Amino acid sequence: MTKELRLYNTLSGEVEALAPLAPPEVRLYACGPTVYHRAHVGNFRSFVATDVLRRTLRHFGYGVREVMNVTDVDDRIIQKAREAGTDLEGLTAGVIRAFEEDMAALRLERPEHMPRATEHIPEMIALIERLRARGHTYDAEGSVYFRISTFPEYGRLARLDVAGIQSGARVDTDKYEKENARDFVLWKRKSDEPEWAQWDAPFGKGRPGWHIECSAMSMKYLGETFDLHAGGEDLVFPHHENEIAQSTGGTGKLFVRHWMHVKHLLIDNETMSKSKGNFFTVPDVVEKGHSPEAIRYLLAGSHYRKPLSFGFEGLLQAKAALERVHGLVARLGEVTGEGGEGPAGPACADARGAFDAALGDDLNTPEALAAVHGLVGRANALLAEGALSRAGAARVEAEIQAMDAVFGVLLPGGPEDRLTPEEQSLFDERQGARRRREFARADAARAALEALGVVLEDTPKGTRWRRKR
Repeated sequence: MTKELRLYNTLSGEVEALAPLAPPEVRLYACGPTVYHRAHVGNFRSFVATDVLRRTLRHFGYGVREVMNVTDVDDRIIQKAREAGTDLEGLTAGVIRAFEEDMAALRLERPEHMPRATEHIPEMIALIERLRARGHTYDAEGSVYFRISTFPEYGRLARLDVAGIQSGARVDTDKYEKENARDFVLWKRKSDEPEWAQWDAPFGKGRPGWHIECSAMSMKYLGETFDLHAGGEDLVFPHHENEIAQSTGGTGKLFVRHWMHVKHLLIDNETMSKSKGNFFTVPDVVEKGHSPEAIRYLLAGSHYRKPLSFGFEGLLQAKAALERVHGLVARLGEVTGEGGEGPAGPACADARGAFDAALGDDLNTPEALAAVHGLVGRANALLAEGALSRAGAARVEAEIQAMDAVFGVLLPGGPEDRLTPEEQSLFDERQGARRRREFARADAARAALEALGVVLEDTPKGTRWRRKR
């Protein structure tokens, strides 16, 4: 059974129920990094928001098939590779490794597919061929352009007034402003670019424009129409507007049903960006004494559609909030009193109701975290009163573990210090079977855990686990 998730749709301008084409699976595409430089914390605001989204979908009972592209060829990458005296692979390999390290540090789940643009050139060429056959393109100076006048819906996503666009005017750069909207390039043929940045194509040797990359890769892995497309607000125009035009232009079908865009991260009231030089990478922030967990908590704890100002005071507040939750979890393991769940049961039920309602209402993470801290406060009060039994403590801990499946940082320690959802389910099954004196079932769950590398130890203070060495 799935729960409803209402999410703001940039295309309609309204909060709408997410309605996947093939429930319970949600097919999601997230624009990933352009790997000319290590991603900064501002970039990761969008990536963390998308990670919280995919975790929430699973929390609500959906399956998720996510694609996050890696753009490893574009204007900036070629320029930086030439300046460094190397080629595409020589420049991008290290940046991709750094991105994956930062993903792991911030506890981002790896998407089901992370395709690289350079590995999907045939798919891009095939889509351009479809666009040519349907009359959406023209050639000029060796390059292939999309004629936006052939797509009447152009500009809907970005609320663009297309009436003043000069017919036949072209733009070759990957990024440009709304007032410079023009026919955009699908395939670039530049005689001054190095051989390692060119591929053979029926319309001449060259390379893809940035926008065609995402259309080709998303449709390869998710189909010609899919459920949800996410990215930063800076991608609405021209990137996502152009994706719609060339995708629907090539297939004649609706491209994406729901569009989600994440607000910029600000620093000193300006957007954090590489071009402005006002950015910090994840290692930069860690070097200043802040944990990756605090960075994630700060980024995840602000509503994705509201501006977030980055500052070190905010990271200290995130650290303190996490310490309150972690401290409770540690104390729960020390409870020895017998009895039923008692008041912990209603407290957990209330917290779960508030938590799920917040996430279902346009991914309202501040309110969801308020539900977490409400439960922490109630549980601490019960501990102080001596009113929390071992069963009640286990219920509270299980509730925080369920909430942590969305936020990823609510439990102390790293991923290796936690049970996976499958392991936790088996652990809970064994504990319940022991309480019911169903010892054969408890032994079967224990054996299943050992097969997964988890060893249990029953002590007077409860059951502990460790991983096989």
